[in-house]
Amino acid sequence: MKQIIFTLTSARSGTLYLRYLFRNNIPDCCCRHEPFFDRGNPTMLGPAIYDAYAGRRERIRGLLSKKLQYVNRLRCSVYLETSHAFLKSAYLAALEYFPHLKLIHLIRDPLKVAKSEAWREAWRRRLHAPFHFYRGDDGGRYFFWSLTGKEEIFQTVKRPHLTLFQRCLIQWIEVENRAVSFLSTHQLHDRCFTLHAPGDLNDATVVKSMFDFFGLPTFHIEVVLGGRKNKSLGMTNFITEADEREAEEVLEHLPERYLEIFGREPYRNQKWNVRFRRLAGMDESLSVIPKGVPAS
Repeated sequence: MKQIIFTLTSARSGTLYLRYLFRNNIPDCCCRHEPFFDRGNPTMLGPAIYDAYAGRRERIRGLLSKKLQYVNRLRCSVYLETSHAFLKSAYLAALEYFPHLKLIHLIRDPLKVAKSEAWREAWRRRLHAPFHFYRGDDGGRYFFWSLTGKEEIFQTVKRPHLTLFQRCLIQWIEVENRAVSFLSTHQLHDRCFTLHAPGDLNDATVVKSMFDFFGLPTFHIEVVLGGRKNKSLGMTNFITEADEREAEEVLEHLPERYLEIFGREPYRNQKWNVRFRRLAGMDESLSVIPKGVPAS
């Protein structure tokens, strides 16, 4: 049986580099990133994200049916898709078409993800780049790679205007909540390997452990690291005090139900979580401190 592996992740988290790790190490593996140029292989981005927001499962099923047909035609023993689209649309019906799927949960510092995503979208807006936006049924203009901004989590932040950075941070939190819910609801923890970017992606021991987890033989005894990184030219991921203030403005408005997962693994012991906890107004147990109550 062909192994099929998808990623639970946000954009700007190392998905392209992950694809090259598989491509350079695993024989008989068909590796796809965001399959824009694969005829018959839907990307599950753009209008599919809007369909997911609108609850149109039949449209999602139609796209997944085409993806299954495409994957079945491939002559390989492993199919890997390192796209961040899974948790933006495909997750709603993926198990109906890929019941034996395997997963990689790829996690990166949320503020760095948000800063990188915001830079990318702003750059495309400035260039008026074609095909990077689409119209929803409501006539709204939406960025092809992002959530619509109409999902419930965005409505809980009572602010008249969100910056791109703030919207991307909220999106990251929503995506991670979907990841945790998807794994728990369908009892898929034993099929999922977690990676923390960028450290784990550059650690040969961790990468080898991932290949062993999926039972995948490698070309060589030693893991080959390196590959193309989808860098954003002209930007830095250094988080400024201004970035932290913007994050704090958002996090203080989010209900606890969206933040409680970050008190557990695989998030709790990450270095970035110390800053995240502080900005969200959490105590050492990562529970939210009610406003007006001093931290102990």
